[in-house]
Amino acid sequence: MLTDIEIAQQAKLIPISRVASDLGIQEEELEPYGRFKAKLNDALYNRISTRKDGKLILVTAINPTPAGEGKTTTTAGLGEAMKQIGKNAIIALREPSLGPVFGIKGGAAGGGYAQVVPMEDINLHFTGDFHAITSANNLLCAMLDNHMQQGNLLGIDQRRILIKRCLDMNDRALRNIVVGLGGKINGVPREDGFCITVATEIMAIFCLASNIVDLKERLGRILVAYTFAGAPVYASDLKAQGAMAALLKDAINPNLVQTLEGTPVIMHGGPFANIAHGCNSVRATQLALKLADYCITEAGFGSDLGAEKFLDIKCRLAGLKPNAIVLVATARALKYNGGVPKDKTCDEDLDALKKGIVNLGAHISNMRKYGVPVVVAINRFNNDSVAELEYIENYCRENGADFALSEVFAKGGAGGIDLARKVCEAAEKPSDFRPIYSVDSTIKQKIGCIAKEIYGADGVNYTGQAEKAMRDIEALGGDKLPICIAKTQYSLSDNPALLGRPTGFDITIRDLRLSNGAGFIVAYAGDIMTMPGLPKVPSAERIDVDENGKISGLF
Repeated sequence: MLTDIEIAQQAKLIPISRVASDLGIQEEELEPYGRFKAKLNDALYNRISTRKDGKLILVTAINPTPAGEGKTTTTAGLGEAMKQIGKNAIIALREPSLGPVFGIKGGAAGGGYAQVVPMEDINLHFTGDFHAITSANNLLCAMLDNHMQQGNLLGIDQRRILIKRCLDMNDRALRNIVVGLGGKINGVPREDGFCITVATEIMAIFCLASNIVDLKERLGRILVAYTFAGAPVYASDLKAQGAMAALLKDAINPNLVQTLEGTPVIMHGGPFANIAHGCNSVRATQLALKLADYCITEAGFGSDLGAEKFLDIKCRLAGLKPNAIVLVATARALKYNGGVPKDKTCDEDLDALKKGIVNLGAHISNMRKYGVPVVVAINRFNNDSVAELEYIENYCRENGADFALSEVFAKGGAGGIDLARKVCEAAEKPSDFRPIYSVDSTIKQKIGCIAKEIYGADGVNYTGQAEKAMRDIEALGGDKLPICIAKTQYSLSDNPALLGRPTGFDITIRDLRLSNGAGFIVAYAGDIMTMPGLPKVPSAERIDVDENGKISGLF
């Protein structure tokens, strides 16, 4: 059996100029990065801006196992299947972070015969977008420290600095550090730390900005610190936004690639859904909606994280209205939610499946609350038994949910034709999309709504630090923004050990932070880390390159 990377390396890719031409993109609107990837510039935006939008399809999932459950694979395969049934479809995805690529998951561009290619480029440096975001973030940090070193005219209190440096890599040793040691010439000593690039506010801004002007304005609004007198300090006070935007000038243009079957893919941005808002860029999604009749996009992790943020943050801020939601479920993830260890989820276990399938029920119910038709995609793995798959199908019927078996990993688009037809039918049904809370509600009311309606919690507890942070946000007038809750992806609750559909629990908000440039409030629940660590045996140990430059080990 071929690995994902072997399948990708044997594929015959279509020159990106032809993929673009088939979409009606003109030569001057395309900026090639080699033969098989390119950026799409503002000339294209300006030319097609008045076109009618196509249908917007969101792909989300149940709570996953630590290995991931094939949401990107399903998204890519659905796009391939749409093409096979004669539909004009385009896919809009996030770019993979190097953190999980070298950490626990390996490659993150789909799998099997439902992949986005060139796989190695996408999983590694791609077109340099994440490097640009990392540089812009760290420039802001450098300018802040330099301001304090050069006289500190703003009176910045080094004990109340809110931003961290970043690196697109899992490196737990950088979570908490001290900078400025070694004497006066080396800066002002203070506590600092790193977060992963995909958790930064600049990544969030990058994915929500409509154009370079909007990007620069948002960068200027980043709240970076407070003064000794308690006044807020923004990036614009440091005069940093212009240089930061200059670093992002090329990165802000979305990237065009393709699936193994030549379905066009716009891949841009990549915030994590457990510690950020988990969606690709607004620019990419809006462009895809103008270029095809169907735009298929995804949101990270389970629907309690990525989909909730897509629907309550991205759609609200960008004026998007999804026409259908695809909910990916797997037998092994449901067994994991039924208490089976990860290394035993490949074994048939109907008792565990019956116990864990309530997790699927919770996600179906939650997505229906947004007024959008839902289709369950049962992503089939090689070791799934017929009895397990039949049980999931019957559960969907009993809960009145449309469903289809997806075999895109093994068969490509041909394995997703039934799913594609079901999704097209769902997209034609009436959709009454509405976010689940009003931004005019208080911060606690908004958090409480998400906790009760999506997580199933009885209530919310706040630490003293969270209460103080909330008062600070309210004092700055930021309380009327959407909420982005950072929590574990493995449970509907904030405790990864509470699997299935837990009841009788509260969630605890330990801190809040105003992402003023992005336009939302981050609420930290549980022990979620903004700088992940590597596992005991990281995927990096399996990745290699030979004397001919051929990469192996990206799964």
